[in-house]
Amino acid sequence: MSGKLELLVDENAILGEGPTWDEKAQSLYWLDIMGKQLHIFEYAKGSNRTIELEQMPGTIVPRKSGGAVIALQNGFYFMNLETGQLEPITDPESHLPHNRFNDGKCDPKGRFWAGTIHLEGKEHTCALYCLDTNLEVDRKISEVTNSNGLAWSPDESTFYFIDTPTLKVVAYDYDAKTGSITNPRNIIAFPEDEGFPDGMTIDEEGMLWIAHYSGSKVSRWDPNNGQQLTTISVPAKHVTSCTFGGPDLDELYITTAKQDDTDMNEFPHAGGLFRIKPGVKGMPAVPFNG
Repeated sequence: MSGKLELLVDENAILGEGPTWDEKAQSLYWLDIMGKQLHIFEYAKGSNRTIELEQMPGTIVPRKSGGAVIALQNGFYFMNLETGQLEPITDPESHLPHNRFNDGKCDPKGRFWAGTIHLEGKEHTCALYCLDTNLEVDRKISEVTNSNGLAWSPDESTFYFIDTPTLKVVAYDYDAKTGSITNPRNIIAFPEDEGFPDGMTIDEEGMLWIAHYSGSKVSRWDPNNGQQLTTISVPAKHVTSCTFGGPDLDELYITTAKQDDTDMNEFPHAGGLFRIKPGVKGMPAVPFNG
């Protein structure tokens, strides 16, 4: 580990989530799902700007042609990041009002993948979707409980996915040309005493970084043998997600939550945004290409 963990934004977010680095804007987008807020950390200014939302946001990605695409409780929207104005695209779960969107990101070809979670935690009632660049939606994985971390290997041959309650990372063969995923297999079994696997990212060496919800850390894993390689302790009980960013993609940004069971005496900065230089670079976030 080459750096020291720093508290970047002391936000006390109820459910800080979904960090995404916008390389063009040199900004980090991150969310407070329960607080219905989008935060934009502007790297050059070192400042955090907040946009209030009327729905719970699950995930956001920059759009190649400008602005962003955001998955809210009620579907996918284009978003103007200056005014906060939303333009609806589609809602693949309009018939499931008790579901909301959760984690997501773009695949190597600029398709936006995002999954859902039931508001009351009902099992196997959710799914992982892909918003293609032609704005059509395809359901990729069904009977999901808590669609969470996802990543693609640097060689674009493998897709990794977390359904949190399973305590597993599943790998799929991925066809970048068509966006299809096949041949699922379990590659990582999460230790039961280390919390729950939440958000996930990947570095340029092909190693996975996973946030430990209820586990106070982020860990690095080798997907080839399922071994945990290193950990970063975080002063928050609920560590929710992580992503690489910064001008050189050598900084790991970590989101946390201040949930009802958080002991604020023990974790006074829970819900904050943290940053560290872990000694390896990440893969650039791909913008939506539609």
